[in-house]
Amino acid sequence: MKFDENVKYAKSHEWAREDGDLVVVGISDYAQDSLGDVVFVELPEVGDTFEQGAAFGVVESVKAASDVYAPVSGEVVEVNSTLADNPATVNEDPFGSGWLVKLKPADSSQTGSLMDADEYKSYTEGLDD
Repeated sequence: MKFDENVKYAKSHEWAREDGDLVVVGISDYAQDSLGDVVFVELPEVGDTFEQGAAFGVVESVKAASDVYAPVSGEVVEVNSTLADNPATVNEDPFGSGWLVKLKPADSSQTGSLMDADEYKSYTEGLDD
């Protein structure tokens, strides 16, 4: 499992990386590995707003469909449109080109409530028991 030290993690397995005044959001390596081969990604529209913890999209794999939740409240300012044609990018590069959305956060302090890489690693190790 890969854990990116430059992102924060939600218990629902999304990651958030501050990028200037935006927050880039994706799913963790643990999540993509658990899902298996991603075959479809449903993302919100630019301009949609979500509260922290609200479902904003769906990632479907050969095994299951899983909701994706906003790790912070905010407005969608960009979606990763390349995932429509190549959803497997989520598996191949979950912390890079497999990102899902970019949010303009309503409250930038919310990232402080998320786990760092070490906390998330411990959290996921507890899930495998």
